Amino acid sequence: MSLSFDPKALRVLAELINSTGLSEIELAEGDRKVRLARTLTPVSVPVMAPPAPAAVAAPLAAEPAAKADPAKHPGVVKSPMVGVAYLSAEPGSAPYVSAGQSVEAGATVLLIEAMKTFNQIKAPRAGTVKQILVTSGAPVEFDEPLLIIE
Repeated sequence: MSLSFDPKALRVLAELINSTGLSEIELAEGDRKVRLARTLTPVSVPVMAPPAPAAVAAPLAAEPAAKADPAKHPGVVKSPMVGVAYLSAEPGSAPYVSAGQSVEAGATVLLIEAMKTFNQIKAPRAGTVKQILVTSGAPVEFDEPLLIIE
């Protein structure tokens, strides 16, 4: 059995979802039922630091371009999936790695939870962890830079 719905009514429902911030809406009338849902994209909110004094601001502007775009760094480890990053095995425990720590190739550096499964992210090479680019519990996207190993 094929049900047809008025495209204008569907458009109005879609606008209602967007304007109210709802993630889904479902309506039923007799044996007819329609459910509209939208995918919510996680948004990273930068933490704002207090403004630096003018004397300190000048050296910050002269930092190398590698810090501006860690994705282009040759030692970047990128996320192989969409999920939530965790820096330790459980809350309150020590992180797998920290900046300045040496790691062996194949060592677990963090976890990404995807679809209720915790996936170990391993170091692709031996080296020193120069920078951790994610925070524990933060959502990550596919191919997002996670950390830098040199």
